Amino acid sequence: MTRTQSMIAADGARSAPESARRTWKDVRWTRVLVLLFLLFAWQAVTSLGLVSPRVLASPSTVAQTGLALLASGELPRHLWVSLGRVSRGLALGVSAGVTLALITGLFRLGEDLLDAPIQMLRTLPVLALVPLFILWFGIGETPKIALVSLGTFFPVYVNTYAGIRSVDNRLVEAATTLGLGRLDLVAHVVLPGALPTALVGLRHSMGVAWLVLVISEQINATAGIGYLMTNAREFLRTDIIVLGLVIYALLGLSTDLFVRWLERNVLSWRAAFAGR
Repeated sequence: MTRTQSMIAADGARSAPESARRTWKDVRWTRVLVLLFLLFAWQAVTSLGLVSPRVLASPSTVAQTGLALLASGELPRHLWVSLGRVSRGLALGVSAGVTLALITGLFRLGEDLLDAPIQMLRTLPVLALVPLFILWFGIGETPKIALVSLGTFFPVYVNTYAGIRSVDNRLVEAATTLGLGRLDLVAHVVLPGALPTALVGLRHSMGVAWLVLVISEQINATAGIGYLMTNAREFLRTDIIVLGLVIYALLGLSTDLFVRWLERNVLSWRAAFAGR
C-alpha cells in the first residue's frame, strides 16, 4: 500500500465514527419529532371532539391525572410494586434461560435431554396458563412472578442457544489448535461469539415482561399499574387507563434503550452495519 492510500484509509477510519455520530443524532431528532407529531395529532383529535373523552382521554387530561396521582403518592406506590414484580420475574426467567441454553448449546447430551421438551413448552401460549397457575400457586404474588418468568425465559433461551450454535466452527478449530482448553474455549471464543444473539434475546424478554405483567396484575391484585387500570375500568376512567398504558410503554422503551446501551458498550469490538 502506498503512502497516499494509507493516508486515505486513515482519514476514512477517522471520519467513519464521526459520520455515525451525526447519523445517530439525526435519527434521535427524527424520533423525537415523530413522537411530538403523534402527540399533537392525539390532542387535536380529542380537542376537536372527533373522539369522545369516554373513548380516549386527551394527552392534557392524562397528564393532569398523572400529576394528581403522583402528588397523592398513589402512582409511585403502584409503580414500585410493578417494578418489583418485573425485576423478580426477569431475574428468574433470564437466569434459567441462560443456564439451560448453556447446557443444551455446549453439550449434545443436554440438547438431547432438554431441548425438545423446552421447544414443546415454548409453543404453549403463556397467557393461557393463567388458570393453571392460579390452581398451582394461588392468587398471591407467586403466579404473577411465575408468569413473567415463563414469558421471559423462552426468548433468552432460544437466542442464547442459537448464538452458541452459530459460532463459526473454524474459530473453534483454530482455538483448539492453539492449545486452548475447554473452559478457555468457551470463555474466549464461544460465549463472545454468542453474546450478540443472546442480547437480542434479552431485549425481547424485557419487552415480553411488560406485556405479561399487564395480564398478571389483573389476577386478584391489590397494587400495581395493572390493578390501577383494572380499578379505573370499573369507573370508566379512561384517563387512568391511558395513563397506565403510557407508563407501560415508557417502561418498555426504557428497558429497550438500556439493552441497546449495553450492546454498544459490551459489543464495542464488533463493527456492525448501522444503516445508511
